[in-house]
Amino acid sequence: MTEQRSACAAGMHIVLLGAPGAGKGTQAAYLKAEWGLEHISTGDILRAEVRAASDLGQETQGYMERGELVPDDLIIRMMEDRLRSLGAGTGYILDGFPRTVAQAEALDAMLARIDHPLHAVINLEVPDAELIRRLSGRRVCPQCNAVYHVDTMRPKQDGICDRCGAALIQRKDDQPEAIANRLEVYKAQTQPLIAYYQQRDKLVTIDGTIGVPQVAVEIHRVLCGGA
Repeated sequence: MTEQRSACAAGMHIVLLGAPGAGKGTQAAYLKAEWGLEHISTGDILRAEVRAASDLGQETQGYMERGELVPDDLIIRMMEDRLRSLGAGTGYILDGFPRTVAQAEALDAMLARIDHPLHAVINLEVPDAELIRRLSGRRVCPQCNAVYHVDTMRPKQDGICDRCGAALIQRKDDQPEAIANRLEVYKAQTQPLIAYYQQRDKLVTIDGTIGVPQVAVEIHRVLCGGA
C-alpha cells in the first residue's frame, strides 16, 4: 500500500466482528502490518495468561476449553488495562471484544472515560459450513502462536511449525463439539451486536468469503473512502 493509504487509517479505533473462523485475526494482522495499528486480541491475551498460569489464566482456562464466553467482568478488567497502556494517538483493532451487548455498553463507557472514540465496526460475514471447515482444519503452534490449516495453509513439514520447529496442535476449542457450541454461543450472544452498532451508524458488513486480499481491500475502502 502507498504511504497515503497507510496514513489514512493512522490512529483509528476499529472493532472487528464475526463468528469464530470468519477471519478477524487474519485481517487484524494485515491491518497491523500495513497501517501500524495495535492488534488487541482477547483470545491471544487470555491464552498467554493461561500459559503463564496467572490468576486470570486459571480463572479463564475452563471457559475457553469448553468454547464458552469468559465472564464479562474478567474481560472488561483486562481490556481496560490494555487500552490504558497505549500511547496517546495510538490506533488499534479490537479482535474478539466486545462479544455481547453488555460488553459493548461497557466498552462505550470505557472509551468515553479514556477519550478513545470508535471510528468503525467491521462485520465479517461467513456461512456456518465454511466456518466449520476453517476451524476444524486449523492447527496452531503452542510456542509462537503461528496458525496453519490442513487444506489452505500447510506447514513445509507436516505437523511442524515453520517458524520455530514446535509440534503443531489442534486447539480444544477447534474440535467439532466445541465448534458447534462456539457458533451457538455466537448466534445467541454476539450477533445482537450487529443491531447495536447499526443503530449507532458504526457498522459495515463485508463478505468474508471473497478471499483475504479482497477483504482487506474492502476494509481499506470502508475506512479510507477508496483513497
